[in-house]
Amino acid sequence: MEWMDMSIKLILGFLLLFFLVRVIGKKLMNEITPFHFISAIVLSELLGNAVYDEKIPLPHIFYTILVWGGLIFLVDYVALKFSYLKQRFEGKPSMVIRNGQIDYEQLKKNRMNINQLQSLLRQSETFSIREVAYAFIEANGSISILKKTPYQKTTQEDFNMSPQAVYLPFTLIRDGKVIKENLREINQDEHWLRQQLQMNEIYQIEEVLFAEWLEGDGLYVVTYPYEHQHVSNLSNL
Repeated sequence: MEWMDMSIKLILGFLLLFFLVRVIGKKLMNEITPFHFISAIVLSELLGNAVYDEKIPLPHIFYTILVWGGLIFLVDYVALKFSYLKQRFEGKPSMVIRNGQIDYEQLKKNRMNINQLQSLLRQSETFSIREVAYAFIEANGSISILKKTPYQKTTQEDFNMSPQAVYLPFTLIRDGKVIKENLREINQDEHWLRQQLQMNEIYQIEEVLFAEWLEGDGLYVVTYPYEHQHVSNLSNL
């Protein structure tokens, strides 16, 4: 009897979830907002707990899943009909890079650091912050990028260019701290790094939010914002 009861619950739960996904659409599966992400987790927990709890009768499972699914559908419907509520329900994108400059305040509001920003950029096939003109953190946590004109996609065949060497950028300073292992990768030391910074009137490493070295393009530096954010591109010596 126990196995029969569990089988019936599983079949019912499967049919209900299939029905909800068809009605609600792809939002729940794609988890495009924090709301949909949490809703999917709660829905799975409701079904999972109900299946293995012998004291929960079938009508209760049916009722619980339908009510929760109905609430998700209602929120999506209201957000679709009333645009001023859509932003409150789903959130809005945050511009973390503006005109090639990191917006440190927006990073803090999104509870992100430079390392996390770099990770998102690499997942979007962008290995250097200097390539980015604008970047948005979307409501679901993904990143959307508009690259600067020189870094936008073209093919070498378009310009009849011969293949050129490709270099990996190295982060030398992150959040005011020197990454010594990356300095060793480019065969330099902290004294050399300080000289590079002093060329642009930066005398304390603690002033630097982010610094990156790219062979052939030099050192790219972003300082912490005080009255304004300072960005420089130091030539390769």
